[in-house]
Amino acid sequence: VQLQASGGGLVQAGGSLRLSCAASGRAFWRYGMGWFRQAPGKEREFVAAISSWSGAGTYYADSVKGRFTISRDNAKNMVYLQMNNLKPEDTAVYYCAATLQSGIHTLGSEFDYWGQGTQVTVSS
Repeated sequence: VQLQASGGGLVQAGGSLRLSCAASGRAFWRYGMGWFRQAPGKEREFVAAISSWSGAGTYYADSVKGRFTISRDNAKNMVYLQMNNLKPEDTAVYYCAATLQSGIHTLGSEFDYWGQGTQVTVSS
């Protein structure tokens, strides 16, 4: 599967953005999906994940819980990350990733496919 992330930009603190990740290939529903981010000078960190099939299972990093929502549309081969109440510390390059392993995954090493990043910058 190939992944293409989009939707990043510059936003003021308290604002919102919706990131999109378009997946090519068949049987997108088989893949568990995740969003990760990497800020300058920092290691990549987990943001959110959604299970394969219906996406009934979701999981969030504590730092984004209650502000971010991950969702998927299997008919469109898309996964989204709705980001509300953005903070300057959310500034990073955001990556979407896919895995064929069942369940919810939070480690980058558990994901097999990665998209290019999309920059999110939150000004104070």
